[in-house]
Amino acid sequence: MMREPISMSTSEGRSAAGNASMTTNENKDKPWPPAGIDWYYSDGSTAIALGDCRLILPHLEPVDLVLTDPPYGVGLGSRKNNNRERIAYTQTADNDETIDGVLSLLDVALLMSKRVVLTPGVKNLLRYPPPTHIGSFYYPAASGCNPWGFSCWQPILFYGKDPYGGKGSKPDSYQSTEPAEQNGHPCPKPLGQWAWLMARTSLEGETILDPFMGSGTTLRAAKDLGRKCIGIEIEERYCEIAAKRLAQEVLNL
Repeated sequence: MMREPISMSTSEGRSAAGNASMTTNENKDKPWPPAGIDWYYSDGSTAIALGDCRLILPHLEPVDLVLTDPPYGVGLGSRKNNNRERIAYTQTADNDETIDGVLSLLDVALLMSKRVVLTPGVKNLLRYPPPTHIGSFYYPAASGCNPWGFSCWQPILFYGKDPYGGKGSKPDSYQSTEPAEQNGHPCPKPLGQWAWLMARTSLEGETILDPFMGSGTTLRAAKDLGRKCIGIEIEERYCEIAAKRLAQEVLNL
């Protein structure tokens, strides 16, 4: 099922952010999954919404953490030609339409959560609002090439307060040689790598939101680590992959 990729002006994003910020109730003792949404999949700790996150986010309660790997390097919004529908996740070049949409939705995320953590890629890093801190994934075996040689890192942007502040300092970065699972999505994050980032940026029992869910790595990690998690994805085939991953038994991470 193909749907229109995300493209939204900054003013539209701020309007949606205003709607989201109206809700101030705490997540404790709230029904699960949250009411008011037709969930594609749900279980005792995870829930998937199929659709455009611009339309879904204003209906959600605030969460403890927004953790996401937004689209970059995949040409979301490109067209094969002017007479055919848009094809998502089929190209390798970034474009302004994609990054503008992501930045607009970041406005919403920063009002919905006390913490926002994301991996923006390197090319558009400087277009993001200044974060509280920057960490990284370090890849000693490299993860591609750039004009200056091999790409051996990916930035992590941290917005908000460290949940472990005052509880003992922890590393802000992570070295990984783990390959990503080949599950039908063009750019999934390795589960162990993403689970480290989730454990580093959230506490057990908290609720996490991933508005660019993809194949469900954030939800899978949350289920294994004892967090609740909501994922939003615009393409049904990736929702199906994520639902199958979540149906598996809890893994020991």
